[in-house]
Amino acid sequence: MIKIEYPPYQPKIKKEDNREIIFDEVRKKWVILTPEEWVRQNFLQYLVQVKKYPASLIAVEKEIKLGDLKKRFDIVVYDAASKPWMIAECKEMNVELNKQVLDQVLRYNITMQVPYLVITNGSYCMAFQCINTELKELSELPVKI
Repeated sequence: MIKIEYPPYQPKIKKEDNREIIFDEVRKKWVILTPEEWVRQNFLQYLVQVKKYPASLIAVEKEIKLGDLKKRFDIVVYDAASKPWMIAECKEMNVELNKQVLDQVLRYNITMQVPYLVITNGSYCMAFQCINTELKELSELPVKI
């Protein structure tokens, strides 16, 4: 597992209709602040500030089709040619990173076909490289090309 060292981050948070909302700098909109959203927003900052992934190549909560089902992935990072490069699935901090979470991101990859998969619960993440039909666990997130 990879321990995440988050950069300093001052999120914009406000109350609206008795709910806390947070400004998503990637989507450029206010979203409801849930425990999973907190992880997603901090992980996005990690990708942009620490790993130097260009925010312009990141998509958040986009819909994909898995057969007849419509699902939403958490984060997809694209390469310079606008091809999906990495999928990240975010879970709230009390969710264990286990086979069930990995299976979820693997199902998304049936459609997306990316070379890198990441699962995170905010405290830790696991990263994998997809080589043919094999998964190779990585000791750190891939360097963005």
